[in-house]
Amino acid sequence: MSAENNQGFNTRAVHAGQVPDEATGAVVPAIYQSSTYAQDGIGGLRNGYEYGRGTNPTRDSLQVQLAAVEGGKHAFSFASGLAAEDALIRALLAPGDHIVLGNDAYGGTYRLINRVLGAWGIGHTVVDMSDVSTVAAAVNEHKSRFLWVETPSNPMMKVTDIAALAELAHAAGALLVVDNTFASPYLQNPLAFGADVVVHSTTKYIGGHSDVIGGAVVLNDDALAEKIGFVQFAVGAVSAPMDAFLTTRGLKTLGVRMDRHSANAQAVAEWLQGRSEVEAVFYPGLPDHPGHELAKKQMRGFGGMVSVSFTGGEAAARKVAESTTVFTLAESLGGIESLVNYPSEMTHASVKGTELAVPENLIRLSVGIEDIEDLIADLEQAFAQL
Repeated sequence: MSAENNQGFNTRAVHAGQVPDEATGAVVPAIYQSSTYAQDGIGGLRNGYEYGRGTNPTRDSLQVQLAAVEGGKHAFSFASGLAAEDALIRALLAPGDHIVLGNDAYGGTYRLINRVLGAWGIGHTVVDMSDVSTVAAAVNEHKSRFLWVETPSNPMMKVTDIAALAELAHAAGALLVVDNTFASPYLQNPLAFGADVVVHSTTKYIGGHSDVIGGAVVLNDDALAEKIGFVQFAVGAVSAPMDAFLTTRGLKTLGVRMDRHSANAQAVAEWLQGRSEVEAVFYPGLPDHPGHELAKKQMRGFGGMVSVSFTGGEAAARKVAESTTVFTLAESLGGIESLVNYPSEMTHASVKGTELAVPENLIRLSVGIEDIEDLIADLEQAFAQL
C-alpha cells in the first residue's frame, strides 16, 4: 500500500493525481484540451500520449484521484454513468451471460440491461437483494456472472449487506458490482467489504455541482482492469478534458459537502416523520429504517437522499413536488442545491409497469447544502398546499 493510501480521505481527495505543473508551478494541473500529441519520430510517444480517446493528462489525473478515494488500484472515467456501466458489462460479459439485479435499481440501469444489453444476449433476473437466500437461488439457477447492487438504493433507500453478497458471489464464481453513487466514496467503500467492482455516476455527488456528466468504474483486479481499459479505448465513451477537470474540482470538496448533505437530510427525515400527511420516510439514518444498523456498520454517514410516501396518494405526492421553491423540481441528484423528483414519471419512468415500478405516492428528495431552516420552511409551505 502506498503512503498516499494511508492518508485520510480528504487529503487523498485534494492531492491524489494533482501534481503541480513542472514548468510554471501551477498548483492546479492544466486542462489538456488537446485531441492529439506530437511524436518524437514515428512511434516516439511522449510519456505514452498519442491520441485523446486513449489517454489524456486531465482524465488520467481524475482516474488516479478516483482510485485513491475508493481505495482501489484502477479507475476509469467515462462520459456518463451509463457509459461506465455499459463498458463494464461489455468488457467482462458475453452473450449468454446473466446478471442478478436488485428490484430497486435505477431506471436507467434497468433499461440498459433489459433493453440494450438484453438484445445483445445478456440475461437478467430481478430479486430483492436484502434476501440473501433468494439471491443465492437466482445466482445458482442461472449461473450468473454478476450480482449488481445499489446500496442505498434508488429511490427506496434499501441497504444491502455488501460483505454477505460478496461471499455469496465468490462462492458461485460470480463478481459483485456495487453502484456506490448514493453513498459516494466518502461514506462507503464497497471494495473494502469484498466487492469486485464499484461504479459511479460521477454526475452526482462526486461532481457535486450539477454542471458535468460523467461515470466511473473502480476495481483492484489487474486482468479485469486491462479488459475494461481496452473497451474504454476501443469504444471511446471517455470523459472529455473539461468534464474530467470539473469532476476533479468537485471531488476535492466531496467530504465537506457530504457532511452537510448528511446533516441536512437527517433533519429533513426527522421532520417528515412527524407529519400526518406522510405515510413513510425512507432514510437509513432513522433508527426504525430496516437497514439502519447495517448502514452504521458499512457507511460513515447516511447520505443526502430521502424518499417519502404520502397518505394522500399520487395527488399529494405530485402536489408537493410541484409546490416547493427552494427544492427545485428536476431530474438527477447530488448537487449542492436541493432537488425534488417524482420518480414514477421522471427518473424511473422506464420501469413503470414492471416489478421495479416506484410507488406513485412517493417523491425523492436530494437534500442540498442550503441552510436547514430554509429547507424545512420550504417543505412546510409545500405541505400546506395539500
